[in-house]
Amino acid sequence: MVVSRADMGAESPVVMGASQDQPSIKQTQLTPYFELNGVRLYKEDCLKGMQAVLQPGSVDVVVTSPPYNIGVKYNAYEDTRPKQDYLDWMERVGVAVRRILSDKGSFFLNVGGTLKDPWIPLEIAERMRKTFALQNTIHWIKSIAIPKRDAGKYENIKGDIAVGHYKPIGGKRFLNDAHEYIFHFTKDGDVELDRLAVGVPYQDKSNIGRWKKAQRDLRDRGNTWFIPYETIWDRETQRPHPSTFPVSLPEMCIKVHGLDRTRLVLDPFVGIGTTALASLKVRKPCIGFDVDEAYLKEASERVKAFKSSTEPLGNSQGTD
Repeated sequence: MVVSRADMGAESPVVMGASQDQPSIKQTQLTPYFELNGVRLYKEDCLKGMQAVLQPGSVDVVVTSPPYNIGVKYNAYEDTRPKQDYLDWMERVGVAVRRILSDKGSFFLNVGGTLKDPWIPLEIAERMRKTFALQNTIHWIKSIAIPKRDAGKYENIKGDIAVGHYKPIGGKRFLNDAHEYIFHFTKDGDVELDRLAVGVPYQDKSNIGRWKKAQRDLRDRGNTWFIPYETIWDRETQRPHPSTFPVSLPEMCIKVHGLDRTRLVLDPFVGIGTTALASLKVRKPCIGFDVDEAYLKEASERVKAFKSSTEPLGNSQGTD
């Protein structure tokens, strides 16, 4: 089913927050599966879709999490390819992303492995090395435990801390895997970031003014990002996808790149539309590709639900 503007009784799409020249979108015969409020979703393989839809240098931020090749049960994708075939494919994705990424753009690639094969994300990063500079390595922390004695003497920390998503594992060989990588790739490794856009207050307020760059109660979060999942009660209805990240993850990636430098966001593996929702939150247009119609249908419903829960957005530029 293709959900169009006519299906929803909408007028032309509203695109948010493009503060620079409008990004160049190709005139193409490829019809969006869904289009609303600056979000365009295509039922298409991302390699074909990026070539058909996007002009060179037209995207400023790419945030995505591809299949990890670990046997996850997707609807329309086989996640158990031979290792070299998979890595060759990911390398081609990287080349395609470089073509459409602006010269000062950011490519945030979230990947993880398994306890038995922890090399997967590092092998992907090594393949990307042929195409990109690895400017930052961010660790997505899903669960963390900090004893009170290690947290220090702070007024707002009353006891031991144990927060985040935790699922016990069997056996005696492995530690519970509580993190994934977010590799921040750029073309030349020299992209300026807006670190304080995802900053945190100082725990020790005496640090404010101690250094020249500490003039207010906000500091760089660093490259360890604690981002928990929202608590759900029914995975089938609340998170109908076997492998997603929280909305806060792509939102933080877009913000740290810099909202004033972001014209267009892309997620080549958009799934159920989490990156699209993050883009809506920061009022930036987004394009996404996926081969699974069931996931795209869910993404469409999530985007529509988000729109209906917010005030009307003003007109801006961004797509043709």
